[in-house]
Amino acid sequence: MGKGGEQGGDSGEPAAQIRFYTWEEIQKHNLRTDKWLVIERKVYNVTKWANRHPGGQRVISHCAGEDATDAFQAFHINPTLVQKFLKPLLIGELAPGEPSQDRDKNSQLVEDFRTLRKTAEDMNLFQASPLFFSLYLGHIIAMEVLAWFMVSYFGTGWIATLILACILTTSQAQAGWLQHDFGHLSVFKKSSWNHIVHKFVIGHLKGASANWWNHRHFQHHAKPNIFRKDPDVNMLHIFVLGDTQPVEYGKRKLKYLPYNHQHEYFFLRFSPFLIPCSHTLLIPLKSWLDPPKVPHPTLIPYTCRASIQVSAAPCKPHSNYLMFLESHWFVWVTQMNHIPMEIDSEKHRDWLSSQMAATCNIEQSFFNDWFTGHLNFQIEHHLFPTMPRHNFWKVKPLVKSLCAKYGVQYEEKPLGKAFVDIVGSLKKSGDLWLDAYLHK
Repeated sequence: MGKGGEQGGDSGEPAAQIRFYTWEEIQKHNLRTDKWLVIERKVYNVTKWANRHPGGQRVISHCAGEDATDAFQAFHINPTLVQKFLKPLLIGELAPGEPSQDRDKNSQLVEDFRTLRKTAEDMNLFQASPLFFSLYLGHIIAMEVLAWFMVSYFGTGWIATLILACILTTSQAQAGWLQHDFGHLSVFKKSSWNHIVHKFVIGHLKGASANWWNHRHFQHHAKPNIFRKDPDVNMLHIFVLGDTQPVEYGKRKLKYLPYNHQHEYFFLRFSPFLIPCSHTLLIPLKSWLDPPKVPHPTLIPYTCRASIQVSAAPCKPHSNYLMFLESHWFVWVTQMNHIPMEIDSEKHRDWLSSQMAATCNIEQSFFNDWFTGHLNFQIEHHLFPTMPRHNFWKVKPLVKSLCAKYGVQYEEKPLGKAFVDIVGSLKKSGDLWLDAYLHK
């Protein structure tokens, strides 16, 4: 039970009662109807606030019963402003004898990582370059204009249509990386401006909902590759991932699909169909079923624009396979950093260790940076999600040095090998499932 104490104020009012809690007690409050978390040794009851959390109630719930200091700093570009929302939720502090970190985490590693973050802030690595993002948006708009020019002047013959499809696929892929920047609040200093432009880019250029993306993607960043917490690895029984889930499914004789062939149908079905299915089924369905959180009007600009674009091309072949081409691009790039890494249940690691276990980097080059939207720096992006992507290469040496100091693996590989590793990882998991299914 929490211990009582006194906390005086500066206003001359009577000292307020403050309670102290142990980690043992805090960790009990990690239920759906009872959620506490710790930020900088202060204990907050977020049970009722969770449903009003702008990032979604799930992402904050995933940190219940834990020290959420690093996650809090990672997701908010102005923690001081957010503190005003936390103040009414404050219920006490960690007891003086309690460590700042829960579950025997390496306190020195945690402190060194926070020092690294402070160093990055002092180096102005969280300051975005207006020129970089202006040019980036400009090259996307230029491709869209070029596509309209081709339709107007060259018609819709097969050669023109094939070139048009390549241009529009590229612009859509790059728009996807750009909305990712705004979604992570890494462009403007004010969150409101990031949210406004994010809604425009993802709604008008991508035909998706900013709220839907935020609620899903922030969970992935908070708990990457953690079953039941990271929606990106909750594959609805399409795949078995990692080393433990395949064996578990095999022992339980679960066979929703022939998982020993998942490395084959990943390329033939999942990769090309993810974006088309999301746009035609999942996103519209979510929009209509949950309009307060995912307002379908955000899809209207994209729908109107796409309808005009399709009507401008009577033979319309590009409209049929444009999303399939983009889907391949998106899936291979986003999965190359995570599927080959550790995928397992919650292990309550510190922020650095949990992100490093679930992510890897791809070698830097001008093409790799552009092709992946700087997601080849996935490690740095996961450690500092609000950092503008053009600064990842600057903080990279500091991250590698810290990892070397504590023996944390920092994995980096060529782009081609990263793609091959996706297939190899899926095959390994499928074989584990088959062996457990047949023999255990």
